[in-house]
Amino acid sequence: MDFTDVSLTALRVFRAVTEQGTFTAAAASLGYTQSAVSRQIAAIERAAGAELLERRRDGVRLTAAGRVVMRRATTVLDEIDATARELSGLPGQAGTVRLGWFPSAGAVLLPTALATLRRTDPGLHVISREGATPALVRALRAGSLDLALLASVPPFRPPDAESPALALETLTERALCLAVPAGHPLARGDFADVADLRGQRWIASPSSGEDRLMGVWPGLDERPEIAHTARDWLAKLHLVAAGCGLTTVPVTLAAAAPPGVRILPVRGGPQEQRRLVLARLPRPPAEPVTRVAAALRAAALDTGTPGGSSPPLRLGG
Repeated sequence: MDFTDVSLTALRVFRAVTEQGTFTAAAASLGYTQSAVSRQIAAIERAAGAELLERRRDGVRLTAAGRVVMRRATTVLDEIDATARELSGLPGQAGTVRLGWFPSAGAVLLPTALATLRRTDPGLHVISREGATPALVRALRAGSLDLALLASVPPFRPPDAESPALALETLTERALCLAVPAGHPLARGDFADVADLRGQRWIASPSSGEDRLMGVWPGLDERPEIAHTARDWLAKLHLVAAGCGLTTVPVTLAAAAPPGVRILPVRGGPQEQRRLVLARLPRPPAEPVTRVAAALRAAALDTGTPGGSSPPLRLGG
């Protein structure tokens, strides 16, 4: 089979598998059966005369040949999509930036940046989507995102081990904070002492695999009592407001906290730093991508205040 005979469907399936990380997830995202996805991948690998995906227990990774095909496939698929948009009278690809972001960035940071872009670059078309860091990184590698906002925790390792390394820019590095109900005893002070966090009830995100238990103060020398679990940051903050427990928050979420919540710095132990990182493929960015990156950079600097360096934020209490 000649590679010039490869169908657009096979290229789209290949990109979906690369982005989703598994055949099963790609099949679900495309509405295909897993066997149909497997057949398309087998066909494109036969045409390439090489294995394009390394099958591993934790998902798939691109081989050297796979990276070549993915780079070219992205160009082809982007051109087809741009043609479809142009024929439909929609904004062209040259003015479109595809942005991915981690969940809490959508509360304050992303809307701030997009509002700025609407004023300064009304012709710029930003398409965004939320995702977990592994999914966003795979989407960058697959060419279906131009930029990704990622949250990074110590020891601040690169988001993946693929080559070439992603281009990473740290937008901010700030201390993790604590959200407490306004009626909680801890809310009476200007900060929370780490020793006072023992024996508290916590509101956390569901844990999976080796992910940290997000929402519980890191490093507590006890098994934490998880009163409630929720993936959505706003839901967790409303549970805090209702007096259901405590949760950790990046300081950038302070402006989105509902009434009845206080955001406090935590003292008495090592500062728990969190980085906001902008990631992209290591190639010169297109001019629209540069403009979006600049807006995100400005929004990151303007949103919130460094935890522990200023008075606690009183919200409805």
